[in-house]
Amino acid sequence: MDPSVQQPSDSQAAGVPQGLTPELVAFASQMYDSARKGDIAVFEQALPAGLPPNLTNEKGDTLLMLAAYHGHADLVRLLIQHGADSNRLNDRGQSPLAGAVFKKEDAVIEALLEGGADPEYGSPTAMECVSMFKQEDAWKAKFEAAPGRGKAQPPRPQ
Repeated sequence: MDPSVQQPSDSQAAGVPQGLTPELVAFASQMYDSARKGDIAVFEQALPAGLPPNLTNEKGDTLLMLAAYHGHADLVRLLIQHGADSNRLNDRGQSPLAGAVFKKEDAVIEALLEGGADPEYGSPTAMECVSMFKQEDAWKAKFEAAPGRGKAQPPRPQ
């Protein structure tokens, strides 16, 4: 589980029509890099100006996934406030919450739980990650009481 590694094609947003201008590709790449760095000032301007909060790269990693994986709890909260889906899975079936557990990012885990993240969603689920990485004492009870537990819905086929 490593959405932090930037591949050359990372600058191309998944699901975006072909024929993007080089400027749009560069902008998307800048947004992914800003999410990894936790550059909240960029998003405080870009989200109200219309940046899609669920912007997704070619691996299915959203801005929220990248911010969560890199430990940026304040950015995670901001993205969720602007409509980012805390349960959006990447192309490998991983959730932002599972990524935060893997990285032991406690503040991010709290922010995601507050934002409705479902600890039983994804593969592996965040609940399974808690067991795998021996973090039951810290998170099992909170995950069992999470407001989003059991509420994530798989995406509908298009």
